[in-house]
Amino acid sequence: MMFKSKIKWAALGGLVLSFLSLLVHLLLAKYSGAELVHDSAITGFNEDLNLGVGEMQVAVSRKLWRKVMSLESLQPYANPRSRYPAPTEQHNGFIYAKIFGGFEKIRTSICDLVTISRLLNATLVIPEIQESTQSKGISSKFRSFSYIYNEEQFVSALANDVNIVKSLPLKLKEARKLKKYPTFKPKRTASPSYYMREILPELKKAKVIGLVLTDGGCLKSILPHELVEYQRLRCRVAFHALRFRPEILALGHLMVERLRASGQPYLAFHPGLVRDTLAYHGCAELFQDVHTELIQYRRAQMIKQGIVKDELSVDSYFRKGNGSCPLMPEEVGLLLRAMGYPPKTRVYLAGSETFGGQRILIPLRAMFTNLVDRTSLCSKQELLNLIGPESPIPLDLFQAPPVKNVEDLKKEWNKAGPRPRPLPPPPGRPIYQHEKEGWYGWIAEKDSEPDPSLTDLRMQAHRLLWDALDYVVSVEADAFFPGFNDDGSGWPDFSSLVMGHRLYEIASSRTYRPDSFSHLLLIGVLSRKYLAELLNSTSSNLYYPKRNWTLTVRKHLNSSLGEEGLMREFRQSKAMSFLSHPIPECSCRNTKPPKAQSESGKASNSQFSYKGEVECPRWMEHSPTTVDVQDITANENEPQEDEMEEWELESGEEGRSTDSVPSLEQDEEMDPDD
Repeated sequence: MMFKSKIKWAALGGLVLSFLSLLVHLLLAKYSGAELVHDSAITGFNEDLNLGVGEMQVAVSRKLWRKVMSLESLQPYANPRSRYPAPTEQHNGFIYAKIFGGFEKIRTSICDLVTISRLLNATLVIPEIQESTQSKGISSKFRSFSYIYNEEQFVSALANDVNIVKSLPLKLKEARKLKKYPTFKPKRTASPSYYMREILPELKKAKVIGLVLTDGGCLKSILPHELVEYQRLRCRVAFHALRFRPEILALGHLMVERLRASGQPYLAFHPGLVRDTLAYHGCAELFQDVHTELIQYRRAQMIKQGIVKDELSVDSYFRKGNGSCPLMPEEVGLLLRAMGYPPKTRVYLAGSETFGGQRILIPLRAMFTNLVDRTSLCSKQELLNLIGPESPIPLDLFQAPPVKNVEDLKKEWNKAGPRPRPLPPPPGRPIYQHEKEGWYGWIAEKDSEPDPSLTDLRMQAHRLLWDALDYVVSVEADAFFPGFNDDGSGWPDFSSLVMGHRLYEIASSRTYRPDSFSHLLLIGVLSRKYLAELLNSTSSNLYYPKRNWTLTVRKHLNSSLGEEGLMREFRQSKAMSFLSHPIPECSCRNTKPPKAQSESGKASNSQFSYKGEVECPRWMEHSPTTVDVQDITANENEPQEDEMEEWELESGEEGRSTDSVPSLEQDEEMDPDD
């Protein structure tokens, strides 16, 4: 009897302790702030890579991060090189503009606007960015332009190029509200002659004209040779005048510091999975469920608008085989692993929109455990400080229809008409709140996409800030890999702008150009098609590829880093976007080899590769990008072949057999400097 009572007391004590433990865990989960959770995440990220023990730390080959020596001689040089008078107070009138679209369209359109203002001798009013106006619910402390960019820097940096004012004079502003001035909607392929012939007479007559830009630009990419100074003006706008506001720059540089903690390099990757681009090319079948329906709905809209002149339903896998659809994140991860990047490599995921959500990133996260984005590197408070104080938006709570009382039901029954009557249809299933969450919730209720709510408009404005942060981190990255750039639609894209900025600022920075032609290809065959063939050739053993396949990938991607990839990218992308390839107009060639190279005995490839290239002035001979003699010596002593990862060697002797891949003439890697 005594024994049984002891068991009961022990059981009761165990229950009490379990209850207390559960209560403590609930209290900790309730009162621990997001800051504590975030700080622990960042600490874990640093501790994961900073083990402090040489044997435990994964050795990253210097060859994967070093500069491309063959491009060291290219230097940024966007200064005027001929007679270039400063603007005077006598001008032909004012130009004001409204810019529609996302981050890429805004940046390209502003560069074109400044160029047109110089061409027409007009004073430019700081343009209105429609995605960040006060009507979108942004903080009242910002104007539309200053929400992203620094207005004072923009005006002062272009003082010798164009007269810029923050607003129209009062009388002209009132007349503008009454719509007394002509408004034009130029295409992104408009020529300079169009503006001189059509716009300039109206500007001189009315003294004010308005431009509505929706295409991501208003001036063609390639200009006549006599207008080469206007191309350099584009570079000065994009790479010097368009500076983000100080809060964005400060947080962006802080993110770079966190990524480079303890001297670790990082690679930035932009997937390029945007709904409009995927709909334009017909890539719906590459996704699942609701995302396929969303792409098809947008494609149907484009067909009605005349943007797409093709059928609604197309074979997405055939399009992908032709290179018209982007590489999926899993495939990019396989290419990076084939290049030799270890699983602990820090990879920054850029882009405010990754269509397909987190599910499509699962394979990439499995291959690179240190895949991070802005939410991993910044606390919620840091991002809220960037947004600024905003007025609260009323919650869109689902309200069920009111319940009718018995008297109302009897009245409806009596007014329903003669009997017999069919029974009324059963009531519709209520749509619960959790089914409406997300920007795609409408697809569960109706067949047409509703107008964006105030919350949606505010989120679109926030995306401009996230893209600006990602732009800073991507330009500063030790290596950059684009997922889908120069897709052929003609719209500016994030990756192309980043690649152009990196090419202008530090041409030798490690920027992969997988969409450039390879020397292994026939002329006219796109590299995405070649990469699709490569991936299809080893589809049966993607995660354990044959050695020949790995060498082929390395040869192709390494060749895209140097002069060869740059030249082929020049032929392919410059006609679409000048800012994606701003050389040779905005660069010069330092023909004198750096001191480090001359002492090491390794010559630099400083020969002129482009028509119109010039030699750098003397004051640019000592470039800040000059490398140390020790770095060059170390690079020369490195083996020409990266160490194979364990996942490559697990296939044993079979891994050294020849695989069925597109023709490989030499069974060796290709260094971009060779």
